[in-house]
Amino acid sequence: MPFETILQIAAGAAVDPGMIMLIVVGIVIAAIIVLSILLTFIPLGLWISALAAGVRIGIFTLIGMRLRRVVPARIVNPLVKATKAGLDLSVDKLEAHYLAGGNVDRVVNALIAAQRANIPLEFERAAAIDLAGRDVLEAVQMSVNPKVIETPKVSAVAKDGIEVMVKAKVTVRANIDRLVGGAGEETILARVGEGIVTTVGSAISHKEVLENPDKISRTVLDKSLHAGTAFEILSIDIADVDVGRNIGAQLQTDQAEADKRIAQAKAEERRAMAVAKEQEMKAQVQEMRAKVVEAEAEVPKAMAAALKEGKLGVMDYYNMRNIIADTQMRDSISRLGRDDKQEKTE
Repeated sequence: MPFETILQIAAGAAVDPGMIMLIVVGIVIAAIIVLSILLTFIPLGLWISALAAGVRIGIFTLIGMRLRRVVPARIVNPLVKATKAGLDLSVDKLEAHYLAGGNVDRVVNALIAAQRANIPLEFERAAAIDLAGRDVLEAVQMSVNPKVIETPKVSAVAKDGIEVMVKAKVTVRANIDRLVGGAGEETILARVGEGIVTTVGSAISHKEVLENPDKISRTVLDKSLHAGTAFEILSIDIADVDVGRNIGAQLQTDQAEADKRIAQAKAEERRAMAVAKEQEMKAQVQEMRAKVVEAEAEVPKAMAAALKEGKLGVMDYYNMRNIIADTQMRDSISRLGRDDKQEKTE
C-alpha cells in the first residue's frame, strides 16, 4: 500500500525504488490538479497584470467576483485601460454596470474618446446611455465626426399637378444630452420627408422647385426638425431632383372618366324609366279600351229597356241607325281619300 510504503520510508526501512518513483509521480500529479483548480478559481495572472499596470485591486476582490458570477477580465481589463488614460473609475462602478447588463468595455472606450475630444461625459451618463440600448461609443464618435443620412426618394406634387421626386442628404451630429429618451434616425428621415412634401406642395409650379432646390433646404431647416431627437441637424443638402408623372392631368382624366360613367348610368336609368312609363301607358290604354267596349255593350241593353218602357219609339230607333250608318259611310270615304293621297305622295 502507498501509505505503508510512506511509513516504511519514514522509518528508514528498505523500499523498492519503483514504488518510490510511483509515489512521487502521484504527488506531482495531485499537486498539479490542485494548483490548476486554484488558478482557475483565483485569477492570479490577471491580478499580477493589474498590479503591473498600476491598478490597485485585491486578490480577494477578484475571488469575490468569481463568487458573484462576474468574469474578472471584463472588469479588470477596462479598469486598466481607464487608469492608463487617466480616468478615475472604481471597481464597484464597473462591476455594478456589468451586473446591470451593460457593456463595460464600450463605456470605458466612450469615456476615453470623450476625454480626448474635450466632450464632457461622466460615467453615470455613459452608463445610462449604454443601458438604454444605444451605442455610446458611436454617439461620441458622431459628436466629433457628424454622420450623413441619405433619405429615400420623396415623391411630392406641386400645385400645377406635376410630380417631383427629391432625394436629400441630412448631416446630423449626436446630442449626448438627449441620447436617453430622444428619437432616432427614423424620426429625422420622416420629418425631413414631411418638410420636402410641404415645400414642394406649396410651390405654384414644379419649375420653381427645379430652379431653386435650396429653397427646400432652407424651409426644412427653419422648422427645427431635430427637436425631441437625439441628434442635431447641421445641414440638409438636396442630392437629386427628378420630374415624374403629370398627376394633375391623370386625376382630371380619371375624374372625366368617372363623370362619363355616372352620366351613362343616369341615361340608362332614364331610358329604363321611359320604357317602364311607355308600358304603363299602354296598359292604361288597353284598360280604357276595355272600359269603352264594356260601355258599348251596355248601349243595346239601355235601348231595349227604353223601347220596353216606351221612352224610345221605333222611328227614333231607325233614325239613330240611319245616323250611325251615315257616320260610318263618311268615315269610309275620308279613309279612302287619305289612302289615295299617301299613294300619290309615294
